[in-house]
Amino acid sequence: MSTVLYPGSFDPIHLGHLDVIEQSLELFGDVVVAAMHNPSKPGGMFTLDERLSMIQRSVAHLIDTVGGTVRVVAFPGLAVDAARSVAADFIVKGLRTGGDFEVEQQMAHTNYAAAAVRTVYLPCKPSLVFISSRFIREIAKYGGDITAMVPGTVVADLVRASQHDRPGTAT
Repeated sequence: MSTVLYPGSFDPIHLGHLDVIEQSLELFGDVVVAAMHNPSKPGGMFTLDERLSMIQRSVAHLIDTVGGTVRVVAFPGLAVDAARSVAADFIVKGLRTGGDFEVEQQMAHTNYAAAAVRTVYLPCKPSLVFISSRFIREIAKYGGDITAMVPGTVVADLVRASQHDRPGTAT
């Protein structure tokens, strides 16, 4: 059994993220989901505390499963430092498209060069490849239906947060 770190901004967590968490749990045993701050993704919809709450509610059914555990943590800084702090054997990243692979491959090589931490890629289910947090935020902002893209435990959070930013509504 290994411990893996699954870092991300999770703004918001979606079904693709949950798929990677479930696969990681099955393959490795212990999964640490780390809500990170990504400076290249400014202006998120949710605070760190809100994201942690959404992640915890979304993985509650996985937290102490037979043969493994899922923990949720917040971590500022570098993913390799988070991996070291939780004694992770690997960093896990989900892949949807070839574009994801190019970005993640460069990050993986950098992480290995900087800290000798290896990255393992997990492809998400084909039915989930279109999902991204950015698109979910945009759809929610305009009042669209996001229920098929996010865990049921976060739908109300998205609706509430997007009502403040919805075009044509008073704030």
